[in-house]
This record gives sequence, C-alpha cells and structure tokens, in this order.
Amino acid sequence: MGVEYKDYYKLLGVERSASKEEIAKAFKKMARKYHPDLNPNDADAESKFKEVNEAYEVLKDEEKRRLYDQLGPNWQHGQNFQGAQGFNRANFSGGAGFDASGFSDFFDMIFGNAGAGGYQRTSGFGPDPFGNFSGRQRKGRDVEAQLTLSLEEAYKGGKKAITLQGQGGANKHLEVNVPAGIKDGAKIRLSGQGDSGMGGGPAGDLYLKVKLAEHPLFTVDGTNIIVELPLAPWEAVLGTKARVPTLDGEVELNIAPGTGSGRKLRLRGKGLGSAANRGDLYVRTQIRVPDNPTAEERELWERLAAVSTFNPRP
Repeated sequence: MGVEYKDYYKLLGVERSASKEEIAKAFKKMARKYHPDLNPNDADAESKFKEVNEAYEVLKDEEKRRLYDQLGPNWQHGQNFQGAQGFNRANFSGGAGFDASGFSDFFDMIFGNAGAGGYQRTSGFGPDPFGNFSGRQRKGRDVEAQLTLSLEEAYKGGKKAITLQGQGGANKHLEVNVPAGIKDGAKIRLSGQGDSGMGGGPAGDLYLKVKLAEHPLFTVDGTNIIVELPLAPWEAVLGTKARVPTLDGEVELNIAPGTGSGRKLRLRGKGLGSAANRGDLYVRTQIRVPDNPTAEERELWERLAAVSTFNPRP
C-alpha cells in the first residue's frame, strides 16, 4: 500500500523558499490556532496540530529539510532516492509536545522511528574498546542521551516510555519516572542502563538530559513560565476579568484599572522546579489596538484624544 506524500510547506502555509524565521513564525501561528488546549474535544484540531508539529520538526532542521526537498512534490512510494550526505536517520527528537510515535507513515519512512517516546541518542552504546585490556572486571561506560519533553510533561511529571536504539539496530524499551517540575537541562539517572560491563563487571548508567520542546503559548525562563495576555485599550484603562491559560488549566484573573502594557502579574507556584523551589507563572499584559477601526470608532477615538489630559510622554 502506498504512503501519502506530505507537503510540509503547504501545511505551514509557507513557500518552499521560506527562511527559518518565516517557518518558525508560521509554526507558532498554526500551533496556537490548533492547540488542543484551545480546542478541547476537537479531534480535527488535534490531528491538524500533529501535522503542523511534524512539518515544523522537518523544516526547522537543515539536514531533514534538505533530505525532504530531494523527494520533490511528485514523489511516489517506492521511488529510489538518496539521502543528504551525512544525514543520520537515527538522530531525531520529538518537538512541541508530540514525539515521533504520533507522526505519519510518510515521516517514519524517510527518517525512521528513532524519535519514538521523544528520545534522542547523543552517545553511542557499544562495547568498551579498552574493556579487555587487563582481563579484570570493568564497569560499563556511562551514557548520556537527550530526552525531549513537552512543557506539560515536565510540569506534571509521571512515567514516560522511551525507545533506546543500540548498535546493530536492536531496540531497548525503558520506562522513565519524570519528576514533576523538572527543568530544562536537568538529568535523570537510570542505574545500570548504560553499556554492559566487561568480565562480569556491572553495567554503566544512562543519563537522560532533559530538553523542553517549544510551546506555542508559554515561554520558559529558568523555573518561571511566561504567558502573554492581550488586552484592549479600554480593558487596560477600566480594568476587566480575563481567562488566562496555565499548565493546570484556565484561571480567571482580575486586571486592575490602569494596567499598562508589559506589566507582569504573578501566579505563585505555577512554574517549574521542586516543591521547595517552585517557580511562578507570569502573565505579561500586551495592549492591542484595532487594525482597521470603523468610522464610528475613529470618531470616538478622536473625541477621546480631544478631551483627554493624559500625556504618555511627560
């Protein structure tokens, strides 16, 4: 059975000549539009969100994009093609909250399924070349690898299945207990899951270095998380109540009268880190203005400008 060609450029709404900056901007726009948190119980939006993530995972990476571009839009399943020189099919990690297990058959056929579980090898597993030098017992080498997590996975923690690819194509399936609130760059140690020992010696350890995937709504700053809250000018002046997304779901936030653009409102303990050193969620206000006001709106703004004593540049 054939595999359907995926036009990643079309999915993101960009030209094939688009720059990395244009691709990233398009991804953020599309990911926000179809994010499951903003489209609850909408299977079509969730499916579209996965497709957008898959497209961005390929087009943001120079080597993956080069290999994909070699196929061309007229590619048919079964046609022979050569991968980009030096391309490593096993070097993949999931992004934006989805791992490779959620990607299409088309993706798996080109890049393999090395990213299942959001896991990426960064150091080779294999025999220690010096293990038999003395004939004595020798502990296996420690190995470090990268574990890509969505922000939600890092915040809530819990068990996560990963697939480790060793030499010779053998897969090793492990279950990792991710501590709640784990930060970007932190390491998780799996005892005895590194390289095998020599001469009956113990196996080394596996260290998983956490990498947080990009998120369409939140920005991470150490243990703190930042989310933008757009406000209309009258909401900023008069005050309002606004629904704000958090990693625990939406909350209602009181916006005080006279709130300026760029002000940070803190929600304590809604960030990353351990219980004793939990970070906060900062809601950063952003005043938006209408792009094309109606004639009546423009007249009202002109009347306000005429009677107002406010001077933004004292």
